[in-house]
Amino acid sequence: MTDSKKETLLKAGQTEMFRYAVISNINLHEYWNSIKICIRNGYHIADASMWCDLVRLLRHFGKDTHCPKYVCPTDLKKAHDRLVRKREEQIERERAEQRREQLVKDEKNYLKSKGKFFGLVFTDNLILVKVIESVAEMQLEGKLMHHCVGSYHKRTDSLILSATIDGKRIETVEVSLTTFKVVQSRGVCNSNTEYHDRIISLVESNAELIRKRMSA
Repeated sequence: MTDSKKETLLKAGQTEMFRYAVISNINLHEYWNSIKICIRNGYHIADASMWCDLVRLLRHFGKDTHCPKYVCPTDLKKAHDRLVRKREEQIERERAEQRREQLVKDEKNYLKSKGKFFGLVFTDNLILVKVIESVAEMQLEGKLMHHCVGSYHKRTDSLILSATIDGKRIETVEVSLTTFKVVQSRGVCNSNTEYHDRIISLVESNAELIRKRMSA
């Protein structure tokens, strides 16, 4: 046997680690110091894949991988799963922070791009249509209306408005800033409500107000 480390594993009775090393072709050197701790303490590695993952997680969290307390757990699965959960929670926190940073950036870009339209409101004494004035508001609109408007803040040639009756969302309206026509107006789950045509007529009859904001 040419690989002395694999030979040592067999002699020490670490058959599962030996099989895993052969099958997966892992770099044993990366784990060798921790393996030696296991051998020295008479700890049998019953699940080599899980144990190697444990060692990688221990390293990630800055734990001492030369310490029997960490690399020779009484309950390998429990110790492994605890670190996996900890890592998943860490990843989620990192993603949440990335989302927060992205939202701040998106809000600045949206204000710069569409701020001139903020405050625009049209009404026919029943339906009220107003410009959506933030990315967070747009995402909420998409969530409550069950459609994909949440990402429409990135559309440079579109203005997004919300049509309501007595404060209740009815349809979300997209207007082209080139033609000043309604591109689409969608209710919950992309449906057309009984007010659909009336909403489009209300918006397009006030297109000149949008046009004036463009040149302001």
